[in-house]
Amino acid sequence: MTTTTETAAVERPVRTIAAARVDRPEPPSALSASLTLGWRSVLKIRRIPEQLFDVTFQPVIFIVMFVYLFGGAVSGSTTEYLQFVLPGILVQTVVMASLYTGISLNTDIGKGIFDRFRSLPIWRPAALVGALLADSIRYVVAAAVCLAVGMAMGFRPDGTVLEVVAACLMVLVFAFSLSWIFAFLGLVMRSAGAVQGVSMLAMFPLTFASNVFVDPSTMPSWLRSWVDVNPVSHLVTAVRGLMAGSPDAGAIAWSLIGCAVLVAVFAPLTVQAYRRKA
Repeated sequence: MTTTTETAAVERPVRTIAAARVDRPEPPSALSASLTLGWRSVLKIRRIPEQLFDVTFQPVIFIVMFVYLFGGAVSGSTTEYLQFVLPGILVQTVVMASLYTGISLNTDIGKGIFDRFRSLPIWRPAALVGALLADSIRYVVAAAVCLAVGMAMGFRPDGTVLEVVAACLMVLVFAFSLSWIFAFLGLVMRSAGAVQGVSMLAMFPLTFASNVFVDPSTMPSWLRSWVDVNPVSHLVTAVRGLMAGSPDAGAIAWSLIGCAVLVAVFAPLTVQAYRRKA
């Protein structure tokens, strides 16, 4: 009896030590966590495809409406106006799609979903970065729809395939950079409706007070002074040049500088706002 008790007493600490030596899995890297949470946003799109209505129907409406309503008055020919306006509408559609980021973030925060993410042993901003990366799919869909509709209506770029692809990539990079502003608004504002209202208020002078639809030379001097410094105007000029086969190095450089400035300024502000929310 005594021997059995002593054996059991010896075995107990051995089991405790063995349990303590079990290796815990390493926490995921920042990139892995961001991609995983980005995939979550992609799954939301697959389950609720209505989220893509703005990037599928809006470009069709804009291209058809502006080309056939204003093409004859602006350029004297709908065909010529299509060649001019399609790169601009491509930029406008993708840029406007970037404001969805802030609305989506604000909605998730209001539902308490981000509180669950914060309890996980992952990189804190992973949910934020993942949402921004996932929205890039919306930009790709918007660009593809614009080009498909334009080609069906008779748009023919004079640039090479590589130049057209480069133009689309510039638009996607600019939209991703701009989405940091709307993500910041989504974190600091109280409701999704407020985010949408403020974002649209900022979006209209950026897209409509630009060279998207008309040549700035026809505008009054006070409006042209804004159009000339508008980053969307530089982007549209760069995209038009690439698609026409005559790249404008100055416009391309200014567009890339604008992207870098947007990320450098608003990415830290957005991450800081997200940490304050945490």
